[in-house]
Amino acid sequence: MRGIISVGVLLMCLGLVSPGLSAVGEQSDTREDPRSTVGDVKKVELNSADGPALQALPGVGPRTAELIIQYRKEHGEFKKIEELMNVKGIGERTFLRLRELVVVNASSSR
Repeated sequence: MRGIISVGVLLMCLGLVSPGLSAVGEQSDTREDPRSTVGDVKKVELNSADGPALQALPGVGPRTAELIIQYRKEHGEFKKIEELMNVKGIGERTFLRLRELVVVNASSSR
């Protein structure tokens, strides 16, 4: 049995994996995040996401993120993700890119 070392121990010894890192290489974070994990994909929660979280979405820059937040303030929480198309600058094409990356949680009310 000499020479048998688990892969995880070997990688930690070689410095390739730190004990504080997950299998995908991201540090674990216990802070509340406006993104929900579904499978391996983090989804942005439309009712609690701030500007930087929204800007992480493809096709959403600072101005569009600002418009999403403004829409949320003026019209209340998003009830369904399709309401994103009511935001100026988000048409059907953009929505189709975003629909798998966003979520609306009923419990996100503030």
